[in-house]
Amino acid sequence: MTTVTDELICARHGDVVVLTLNRPDARNALTGSLIRAIGDALVSAESDPGTRAIVLTASGDRAFCAGMDLRAFADGGDIGSGSDPATEAYYRLTRGETPIPVIAAVNGAAIGGGLELLLGCDLIVACTRARFGLPEAKRGLFPGGGGTNIGTRIPLSAALEMTMTGEFISAQRGFDLGLVNAVVDAEDLVATALDYARRVGACAPLSLAACKQLVRLAVTDPTKVAEQLPKWQSVVFTSQDAIEGATAFVEKREPQWKGR
Repeated sequence: MTTVTDELICARHGDVVVLTLNRPDARNALTGSLIRAIGDALVSAESDPGTRAIVLTASGDRAFCAGMDLRAFADGGDIGSGSDPATEAYYRLTRGETPIPVIAAVNGAAIGGGLELLLGCDLIVACTRARFGLPEAKRGLFPGGGGTNIGTRIPLSAALEMTMTGEFISAQRGFDLGLVNAVVDAEDLVATALDYARRVGACAPLSLAACKQLVRLAVTDPTKVAEQLPKWQSVVFTSQDAIEGATAFVEKREPQWKGR
C-alpha cells in the first residue's frame, strides 16, 4: 500500500516501510508539516509488529534534504518545534532512538539538517552524486540539531574539518570515512537500501534494539553501557525469540520472530 501526501510518500515493500521526502522543488527541505508527517509515519511503523525496517529516501535527483526550509522560516512558518507525538517521534529519529532499524538511501545532497537527519539512521547508502555538508559556520551558526555528533560516525579530525570549514564531502569520501555503508549508481540506490533493510529485518527485533542502543552508547556514553547491558541481557536472553533462534538453528529452518 502506498500513501502519498504533498510532502511525504509512504510505501510498504513486504515488511519494510519506505518513506520518501517529497518536496523536490524545494530540495526536500524540512517544514513543520513534513517533520510531523515523518513522525506520524514513524509512530505508525513502531506500532506495527509487521514492520521490521524503514528505508528513508527522497524524491528528485538534486537533494536528499537541504535542511530547514529557510524561506518558510523567514515567512514565519512552523519549523517543527512542538511537543506532539509526531514531532517527538521525528526528533527521536534524529537522535538514533527509533527502535526499528532505519536505512537511508541518499539520492543527492544532504545539507545541514538533512545530514543531521541521516546521523539518526543506522545505515546509509548513497548514490554517486550524493554530497554531505554542515555549512552552518559559514552562516554564523553551528549544527545545533545534532550535527556536532558527526564525530561519533567519522574520525574527529574529519568531523572538525566538516563543521569548521562548512565544506561538502563526496559520497566516496563519506564511504572512506565510514559515514556511508555503500556507494552505488542512482538506479540501484533504493534496491540496495531495501536489500540492507531485509537483511537487517531478518534478525530478531529485540536483538536489533539491543544492538542499536548499546553500540551507539559505546561511542556516545560508554558509562551507560554498564548500566544498560545487564538490562538487555535480562530481556533478550530470556525472551521467546532467544529460544526460537536456538531451536531454528538446531532444526535448520528460518526463525519466526515474535519480538518478545
